[in-house]
Amino acid sequence: MVTATNSQIALLQQTIARVIKGKEEIIQLALVTLLAKGHLLIEDVPGVGKTTLAQTLARAFRCSFQRVQFTSDMLPSDVIGISVFNPSREEFDFKPGPLFANIVLADEINRTTPKTQSALLEAMNESQVTVDNHTHSLPQPFLVIATQNPIEHHGTYPLPESQLDRFLMRIRMGYPARESEKQILRNNGSAALEEVPPVMDAAEVTAMQEAVTRVRVDDSLLDYVLEIVERTRQSEQLSLGISPRGTVMLQRGAQARAFLEGRDYCLPDDFKHLMLPVFAHRIVVSSRYTSTRKKSEQAEAILSDIIDTTRVPL
Repeated sequence: MVTATNSQIALLQQTIARVIKGKEEIIQLALVTLLAKGHLLIEDVPGVGKTTLAQTLARAFRCSFQRVQFTSDMLPSDVIGISVFNPSREEFDFKPGPLFANIVLADEINRTTPKTQSALLEAMNESQVTVDNHTHSLPQPFLVIATQNPIEHHGTYPLPESQLDRFLMRIRMGYPARESEKQILRNNGSAALEEVPPVMDAAEVTAMQEAVTRVRVDDSLLDYVLEIVERTRQSEQLSLGISPRGTVMLQRGAQARAFLEGRDYCLPDDFKHLMLPVFAHRIVVSSRYTSTRKKSEQAEAILSDIIDTTRVPL
């Protein structure tokens, strides 16, 4: 399976890179999230391509796509759907909301209330929603790509730890390199999304997700990860360490990264490469160690120190 899809994966990455200039690393992380059956949180300042990345990824797959622009007056039913009474049959019919799509772009997710944010918890964790005691399965594959602006706090509701823990990764786009931005200017700032052809369909993505689960992980790698996880839980600098869900998601991500690179086995670098985007948003810095730095930057610095001082298996 790995060898058979190498050319297809390369084509997929090239297709997305045509729109997202100079961000090959970000593209790989987004694809790792999809193949690991996770969800992606893109956190960065406005105008760096957060929404464009989500739209381009969706167009590269022959899958259903919905964009939800979150606002403060949004209700959970606006996202997951609602039951409507059918007088002819004298019963309620469920009308699915925009969440019923393969790829859902939750734009500016921190602009909606905690009540509406929590409507995504069951969907992101179990690929289903429950309305009026009836459970409805979501289409497969299912990927939530959420965006938020970490700079502007007026009228926003920070995501709680329970919500952050559902995201496999939190990534930042960053400003483009000078040459990449020059190419954007040559295109008059147009992302040319309509020129992105679909490369794979839903069935092919699901098959690759299944193949990812068969990528081998040596016990020494698991011990390496658990050593780092244990140190986050025991660190005096952290009030919240890595959860078991975070450990599971890192393993899935490492398997997906190995698959993308054409291997049926994981290397230590697969785990080490993903630890910051997978782990950093799951830890909380203790109030005794707060500084003038942003909390996210401080958490990443503490985590990086733990990673750098933990022996990597040979």
